[in-house]
Amino acid sequence: MSFRSDPLAELVVPDGTTVEEHAIVTDSDVIIGTQSTIALGVRGRNVVAGEQVTFEGDIEANSDCRLDMWCTVDGNVLVGENAYIGERVEIDGQLVVAGDLDIGDDVEISEGFDANGWIVIRNPVPTLMFLFTYLTHLLHLGEEEMAEDVLSEVFEGHDDQPVVIPKNATVGDDAWRVSTPARVGEGCRLHGNLRAESIAVGEDSELFGSLRARESITVERGTTIHGDVTTRGGSVEIAAEAHVRGDIACEQLRLHEGAVVEGAMRARGEMTIVQERGRPSERSGESDRDVSKPTGEPVDGANGDEPAQPAGERAESDESKGSFTSLE
Repeated sequence: MSFRSDPLAELVVPDGTTVEEHAIVTDSDVIIGTQSTIALGVRGRNVVAGEQVTFEGDIEANSDCRLDMWCTVDGNVLVGENAYIGERVEIDGQLVVAGDLDIGDDVEISEGFDANGWIVIRNPVPTLMFLFTYLTHLLHLGEEEMAEDVLSEVFEGHDDQPVVIPKNATVGDDAWRVSTPARVGEGCRLHGNLRAESIAVGEDSELFGSLRARESITVERGTTIHGDVTTRGGSVEIAAEAHVRGDIACEQLRLHEGAVVEGAMRARGEMTIVQERGRPSERSGESDRDVSKPTGEPVDGANGDEPAQPAGERAESDESKGSFTSLE
């Protein structure tokens, strides 16, 4: 795991993350910022939550679980190794810990707890508050390598990207809402509309919901979006072989040949179709070429018209669906 800024300043969904049976499922760690609401269960390696985080499902941590003060879990907490439970945490279910249990005052566990190791009753230091205050101090001093070493040690030396949910986020089957940028990795399968400052979705993912951002949105090759893609003032780029089962509305649109858009495509500014070169049937050495038209004019081939013919060569027709029009 590597970072160069606030590690909670972005929603990060790493490669292969899925939502299954109302739970976020990943092979990586899960880090959740303070005052967030997770209307799902969580299954991961290490699960770390800041203060006043609400879980509306079970927590299953293969390794350690750390819940800071005033967290609420509407379900069971199952921990494969050690658990650190802060004061005034409420668990509306059972707490089962395979290793040691470090628990604070005034913790309420509706169905009791079971720990195979040592049980220590005290008030553990709030994990996220201490960890990220220390890391931020190291970054301000320019000690980036030391900060990375500390973070790697906390998460047992794992270098893969954890799931990161920033503070004040809301995550559920209906919507994922954050006030930060959002980055979804490759091979993910998520449910819910995604709302963020900007959005980037990796290859071969599937999102059952719409994308909406204040800034840019990018959708990589092989990804399917089951909804609209909308930005207030940013650009949208849809890669080849991506599939949008809804409308697109943005400031500028860049659509790669081979992308499929089932709805209408509208932009206030420039719309561009990127024609892919370098296929086996094409001459070698040719680079990608943009075909663009001013606002208000349909791009050649976008509505089934015969594409324009450049000097000495016929342009490839666009494979996308929908129409190009200007926003009212």
